[in-house]
Amino acid sequence: MDKMKEFYKKNKVYFAWTIRVIVSVLFLFSAYSKLYPTADFGLGTLEVKQLYPLGFDRGIAPYFSRLLVAAEFALGIGILQPHFLKRIVIPATILLLTVFCIHLGYSIATDVGGNCGCFGELIEMTPTEALIKNIITVGLLVWLMRMLPKDKPPHNFPFLALIYAVSALALFMISPIQKGGSGASSSVSSQPVIIDDEPIVDSLDTIVVDTADVDTTIILEQDKDPNEVIEVVESPKDTSPKKVTSKFSKHVPAAIKLDEGKKILCLFAPTCEHCKETAKTLTEMRKNDPNFPKVYIIFMDEGPEEIPAFFDFAGAQYSHQVMDIVSFWEIIGMSKDTPGVVYLWNGNVRYFSDGIDANAFNETAFKKELDKEK
Repeated sequence: MDKMKEFYKKNKVYFAWTIRVIVSVLFLFSAYSKLYPTADFGLGTLEVKQLYPLGFDRGIAPYFSRLLVAAEFALGIGILQPHFLKRIVIPATILLLTVFCIHLGYSIATDVGGNCGCFGELIEMTPTEALIKNIITVGLLVWLMRMLPKDKPPHNFPFLALIYAVSALALFMISPIQKGGSGASSSVSSQPVIIDDEPIVDSLDTIVVDTADVDTTIILEQDKDPNEVIEVVESPKDTSPKKVTSKFSKHVPAAIKLDEGKKILCLFAPTCEHCKETAKTLTEMRKNDPNFPKVYIIFMDEGPEEIPAFFDFAGAQYSHQVMDIVSFWEIIGMSKDTPGVVYLWNGNVRYFSDGIDANAFNETAFKKELDKEK
């Protein structure tokens, strides 16, 4: 026991620096991950999925998200410098982690589930996992407080303030807040692109005629006069559901007529590999079914310059528009993820898949729903 105490005393400085480096890396990585893959995407996602559910106003959330991430950057840097380390930096770090713990505890109690957002969309972590991480980090910081001697002068508070000011300024510069308080900047026009969305067929031989929706003529031979025929015209039954106004129709051009007949609305990110695969699957289904519903895509404004490459991979071009990141998340749903596929019939949502987990797009289930007559 005495040898362990002696070892601890001799190496206390190394233990302290180890903890400082661990906490610094943790905070810097946490801040960076909230800007992944782009600052607009990361901050917009943070606002919609984390701050809005907490009651933050849309005009305030963009400012708070940047100041919060700036605080993580500043604390990650500040814990490596000597000024007011024990009096300000470590207590502020513990306070921020405690606030996070309270939020995570509430999420666990209300069974929110999903990604807690601690590491943005870069690394998904459940509220329980994040809470354990934060409690361990707080424990390390308390241990660090006990190891460190009292802060010695000269103290340089302006240096600490400068770290935070530079971090905050950098965040507002790389992701400017748009007019009206929206945190997501739109780098391209959101003007919709309407493309003639006709079914794709390889040859005339591949066309399958579906007679379910057309009048049929039945020819009946008569015993007395073989040359006489009677035409019996059967009117098809209208099995379509009652027309309603969907919550999605207000976000797309009126020319699309989203709530009329069968339509497919896709919610994709141009750089999302799963979105590309889903679009490619829809194109293949379209080739095999000339009655396949028209497809309209709302793209998230994240890498919009990749849209041509997206369509090249998908094997077809579709009518589409680009939506700013915050608005996009509000359309698809705060608890949902890309790729999103919505099948509507007269405005009625008949199928809605999202993400890559349990509710991911399933071609078999999707086709089964498309083939239903009512």
